Amino acid sequence: MAGDDGICGVGLITDVFPTGEDFGRLHERLAEAKRLGASIAVLPEIPLNSWVPATKERREEDCEAPSGIRARTLREAARTIGIGIVGGAIVQDQATGERRNTALVFNSSGDLVDTFCKLHIPEETGFWETSHYDAGEEAARVIRGMGVPFGVQICSDINRPEGTHALAASGAMVVINPRATEAASYDKWRHVFIANAWTSCVYLISVNRPGPDGVGMGGATIAVGPDARVLVETSDPVAVVEIDPGEIARAKRAYPGYLPVRSGLYADAWRSVTG
Repeated sequence: MAGDDGICGVGLITDVFPTGEDFGRLHERLAEAKRLGASIAVLPEIPLNSWVPATKERREEDCEAPSGIRARTLREAARTIGIGIVGGAIVQDQATGERRNTALVFNSSGDLVDTFCKLHIPEETGFWETSHYDAGEEAARVIRGMGVPFGVQICSDINRPEGTHALAASGAMVVINPRATEAASYDKWRHVFIANAWTSCVYLISVNRPGPDGVGMGGATIAVGPDARVLVETSDPVAVVEIDPGEIARAKRAYPGYLPVRSGLYADAWRSVTG
């Protein structure tokens, strides 16, 4: 998967694998995605955990050190199947004790390419997330060398569109959004996915945890093109979407893609807010 200039298939895995008994099924899902043409597979939010924020109970077994059991499981799956993976775990800093909801990105050789920590953490019934992990402190970066340049925003991060816009302006062609959301709220999220894809001229891929997980979890996994067309909308455990850089180029020549980004102006405005 060296190079970022060609058409690339991305697998959408709407399934979770919280116990060791599930790991064989993880390999099966990844193998099916690869057979259907995917070179990268995207899993839902913290896919090797049960939905621990369903309650406020904070357990040691829900988190792990860097290179813990969940990271090792994902690495081995990527290497065995020969597919890139965007997965995740609740990772604890061994120096500070802080825990973060962390996306883990592995290439098809099983190498850890990058990580990203969730920035915007809910705290409400069924989603008691600040009780379980801390907010990340670094904006998402563009990840290259896996077939297509992409960035990651975890679940609620997508509802701060400036993150998507910054990734697109930095060269991301795809924004990947592992999530865990309720079926009842899906229609609202759907509008955000479409708007972010269209205004940023990127493919936006959001893979949801299957429901109900004790909190009414549900709502489709979705892929939206840079022209705002919904390309995939499904609850099937495996689907594949094709990423075509030519579509992004065409979107950037059309409205609103050709509008200037004016990053300096907005950076100054945000600086005045933070000040």
